[in-house]
Amino acid sequence: MSAPVLSVDHLDIDFWVDGVWYPAVVDASFELDSGEVLAIVGESGSGKSTTALATMGLLPKNANVRGSIVVDGTEVVGLDQRTLRSLRGRLASVIFQEPMTALNPVYTVGFQIAEMLRSHQAMAPKAARKRAIELLDLVEIPNPDVRVDSYPHQLSGGQRQRAMIAQALALDPKLLIADEPTTALDVTVQAEILKLLRDLRDRIDAGVLLITHDMGVVADLSDRVLVMQNGEIVERGTSSDVFYRPQHPYTQQLLGSVPHLGRLVNAVVAGDEQRAAAIAEATDETTTVAPVTAADRIVDLRNVAVEYPKRGRTPAFRAVDGIDLDIGPGEVVGLVGESGSGKTTVGRAIVGLLPFVEGEADVLGTSMVGVSKDDLRAVRRDLSFVFQDPGSSLNPRLPIGESIGEPMLLAGFDAKAREDRISELLDQVELARALRNRYPHELSGGQRQRVGIARALALRPKLLIADEPTSALDVSVQAKVLDLFQELQREIGFACLFISHDLAVVEILASRIAVMQHGKLVEFGPREQILTHPADPYTKRLLAAVPVPDPEAQQLRRQERDALIAAGADD
Repeated sequence: MSAPVLSVDHLDIDFWVDGVWYPAVVDASFELDSGEVLAIVGESGSGKSTTALATMGLLPKNANVRGSIVVDGTEVVGLDQRTLRSLRGRLASVIFQEPMTALNPVYTVGFQIAEMLRSHQAMAPKAARKRAIELLDLVEIPNPDVRVDSYPHQLSGGQRQRAMIAQALALDPKLLIADEPTTALDVTVQAEILKLLRDLRDRIDAGVLLITHDMGVVADLSDRVLVMQNGEIVERGTSSDVFYRPQHPYTQQLLGSVPHLGRLVNAVVAGDEQRAAAIAEATDETTTVAPVTAADRIVDLRNVAVEYPKRGRTPAFRAVDGIDLDIGPGEVVGLVGESGSGKTTVGRAIVGLLPFVEGEADVLGTSMVGVSKDDLRAVRRDLSFVFQDPGSSLNPRLPIGESIGEPMLLAGFDAKAREDRISELLDQVELARALRNRYPHELSGGQRQRVGIARALALRPKLLIADEPTSALDVSVQAKVLDLFQELQREIGFACLFISHDLAVVEILASRIAVMQHGKLVEFGPREQILTHPADPYTKRLLAAVPVPDPEAQQLRRQERDALIAAGADD
């Protein structure tokens, strides 16, 4: 047998912070062979990215690394920076999470690939450009001879990620480190990148170290899995062993926290509709939506259009057109689609942050077409917004108690009423009252999101717009926030437009689902109809692209997606 492309032995990594050594990785040992995909999974702070960066010598100066990291026969620990630079790209390369920040915006993607080639090899500019075009063709970017001269902002998210993969492959590395390579991508683009990585694994015969918290991606791509918690490897095994026979309580908890698209849908994908109906009946998943008259609807949009206003020489841009959407009292409606489909635009228009320029739009009994400032102020007392990133939506200079109480202050509540309501809200979102004097940066991501929900509920709204409120959270934290959201929605009874690209989350919460594409509403109906009998080809592709944390089921879903794409190509 050939030697492993990566061998890590008794690796310990500590960070020196404020006079104290903090352990980040403790006694980690593993190997990776050529042509194999090894996934390291765990939540934020588990040590998975730290382990990956150590293999490239990319840790900061306050890190202390002990143990052994051998990449293709070369010991990395203890190497000087000059030697490490000569090895990066040739022995190992990294595909980073966010290509827009990893690629230089002032250079074309072709120049950046050629620069890497010329830095490590004696190569003429024309030869380097030719090789860059070959690499862009390898990662299946259309018209590579044209795209080689494009800047990063001129490419789509998927194309930027493919360009970064091309750069990582430029020097034929033996080890490819993929650090959350699909987290920032839509599900359909994510499926394309995963397919590309699977194909590349067979073509280039490199070992792939996959760092992710998305168990669906792990099920789709990995051969073996390492599970890390608090810097330690708590479980290891084949993909099937970890998913179907998890041994460690943390692994079991991690898998149990992952939203799993379709106890219903998987049965339908397998062609067993009788089993799907039995699951729906046994788990009480079937949702009946009581008819609501137009007068009682919390939101009633009829053939509306939304435009971003003209700015200077930039003409007005119509982002949403011809939308019919309604939400009844106490109902949760899921709004799904890819980036740029118009989901967030609809939410912003409902709260009056963008104008409806056509159609009829009634929100909480008030027409929002040409609404006056006084009427809009009155409507906003009964609606609220939960943002995607609580870290940036909360004022960093205000303690969380003041942030929660700010809507009540603006609404004219006296100090005693505010204090009582803040305490009540902290109890409702299951945060200790003692945290009211903490600042946002002193809380975890899950705690900040709970603060965002508490703030949104401060004025007891009748309508809540939740825009990707769980996408930035680890899976176990996401599960807790979703449970809290469901409990509060049942208790308070607010109506909700839940905007998300994660169909598994929407399946848990929504009674009806609306699907958007390119500013149009392509499908809208009860959850079971959308998830099991989608009518529109786009909805079918969207569902087939969602990875599920089950290797066997994911293989079936890949086959279904390939068949759908082939059918679309034939049409």
